[in-house]
Amino acid sequence: MFHYDLPRLSAILLTFFIAGTVKGVTGMGLPTIAMGLLGITMSPVAAASLLILPSFVTNLWQLLAGPGFLALARRLWTMMAGIAVGTIAGAWLMTNDSGGWTAIALGVVLVVYALFGLAARQLSVPARAERPASPLVGLVTGLITGGTGVFVIPAVPYIQALGLDKEDLVQALGLSFTVSTIALAIGLQRQGAFQLGDIGTSSLAVLPALLGMWLGQHVRRRVSPATFRRWFFICLIVLGLQLVLRPIL
Repeated sequence: MFHYDLPRLSAILLTFFIAGTVKGVTGMGLPTIAMGLLGITMSPVAAASLLILPSFVTNLWQLLAGPGFLALARRLWTMMAGIAVGTIAGAWLMTNDSGGWTAIALGVVLVVYALFGLAARQLSVPARAERPASPLVGLVTGLITGGTGVFVIPAVPYIQALGLDKEDLVQALGLSFTVSTIALAIGLQRQGAFQLGDIGTSSLAVLPALLGMWLGQHVRRRVSPATFRRWFFICLIVLGLQLVLRPIL
């Protein structure tokens, strides 16, 4: 169980408010922003343990808000199975890292994801390739999730490439993120890095995350989504480079 003094706890709550705001505007980004900011001051294992409950609540909300859950679950179940298996197995990488490589890997994932987002290249997955690709994408996503606590690569670009309409896309992302969160909790618990006592601290981050989502939804109506996303990705690059270069500098 992790214990924090008032300044550190305040910084954690502010981090989840910021991450929730980003999610409210873009529909994603809470785990990515939270892991990137928290990774500056604590280990990825500690950050991932804090992430579990706010990520689960906000992603479950996103998942259940859409109309097509059963159809998406049937279509993407092999990908979700791959995410679950890969994340539970990959959690060993995070919890057994004694050389700081997990933080560096987290930084690399953030930079790669941000560069892909800035490139704004729309990929397309042929229908015939979806069946063999889905479990492989899920497994790779799971291994990266288990090792870094970030859920986005390659799941987000892959889901965006499936040609889903707007509502199904948002719900499919919510499904992927929810499965990733549950699997990460199981993986960390199996490695002894997440206990029931950690839920108390993690639960404190739920309210600022939800408030941030509410604010972000209002911001989305007033700010160009393209402008916001561009600065979001630029900030991710800065965060990622800081995590990569910190052990060297």
